[in-house]
Amino acid sequence: LILSPTRELSAQIGDSIRDYSTHMNMHHTVIFGGVSQGKQVAALKRGVDIVVATPGRLLDLIDQGYIDLRHLEYFVLDEADTMLDMGFIHDIRKVIKLLPPKRQSLFFSATMPQNIQELADTILDAPVTVEVERRSSAAETVDQRVYFVRQNEKKHLLVDVLTAPDVTSALVFTRTKYGADKLVRHLRKQGVRSEAIHGNKSQPQREKAMKAFKRGDLGVLVATDIAARGIDVDELSHVVNFEIPNIPETYVHRIGRTGRAGAEGIAISFCNEEDERTYLRDIQRLIRREVPLHTDHDYHLALPAIPLDAGRPGGAGATHPAAARAAARDPVAEEAETVAVAVEEMGTEMDTAQEVGKARVGLEVVEAIGRMEAATSDAGQGEKGAVPEKVVPQGKDAAETAINLAPCGICSGNRTAIC
Repeated sequence: LILSPTRELSAQIGDSIRDYSTHMNMHHTVIFGGVSQGKQVAALKRGVDIVVATPGRLLDLIDQGYIDLRHLEYFVLDEADTMLDMGFIHDIRKVIKLLPPKRQSLFFSATMPQNIQELADTILDAPVTVEVERRSSAAETVDQRVYFVRQNEKKHLLVDVLTAPDVTSALVFTRTKYGADKLVRHLRKQGVRSEAIHGNKSQPQREKAMKAFKRGDLGVLVATDIAARGIDVDELSHVVNFEIPNIPETYVHRIGRTGRAGAEGIAISFCNEEDERTYLRDIQRLIRREVPLHTDHDYHLALPAIPLDAGRPGGAGATHPAAARAAARDPVAEEAETVAVAVEEMGTEMDTAQEVGKARVGLEVVEAIGRMEAATSDAGQGEKGAVPEKVVPQGKDAAETAINLAPCGICSGNRTAIC
């Protein structure tokens, strides 16, 4: 059994298995949501040696009695850092409970944050660690750059970057699905042909966009982090972080879409005048190098560069306002921002597991809000449930669905303002 977080990555793994097993008497199938389960069930009934799956559809078919994992020999978790994170961990635990105790387990990931490593250690039995290169490092073939720019001018700078003659293909990252769609509309108005790929897109829409992008008919693909897992395009010239991720390891995954297999690539990050300076500092600490600042563009924001030791006691830039803000990071606001994005991204798997999956997403949201409540209490930020208002608008539909499907752990059914 091979589990991956997205449909695209599952399909890619399936293609590789097909190629590698051409002359072997081995059968496999790929199962994921967003499409009819008919062909998937038919393949399972014929008998398979390898199943590649996303967690939602897998559990759905297990509940329907089509899959029995009691005789499994090998369990593979691809993109393990994502699969053991907030959006998938409960599904993974449910799958693991169905596996035989005697098995070979293999976890694969380009990054492994400490908290995820600790969680993995509770699942694996005395694992051997194999590292191709230093953990959380970026490929040397990727030319990394950062542009300082005001948040409201990013979309204009992006048009200038994408219309430069050296950009043959570009993958642009946004934090939310709404942001991806909004950005595509702007790019199209400026004559830049582009498509968005994320969890709210149907499987045919995603496949059509990916095929056009790989053929070279489409020059720009705008994606969210989870949806981009599994995007493997030969000779992708540019990756653009329209918004710098608040999780440093995500940056490594993003820029790793280019500069693959020894090819060269360029990774550009737009850094605004606010929280993204803190995110950039954390990224530089993770990859242990400064990302060069490029000022040769029309929207340059004149702010001091962020040295590698920024914010550390006695380090350069320690007295800069950005460093001071970094030292006083608000745990409630950070958790709120993470949950807001997570609530929206959880929609990726909601369409694959039908009602069963929706209930799981509901529980995820309630638990996430619970962590915010704890952060509020720890930081002395006020009464129970007092969280920043910006959480509610983002992913509103997903949050409402979650509250309707799962008992609220904060208000005990009283439906307070946060609900």
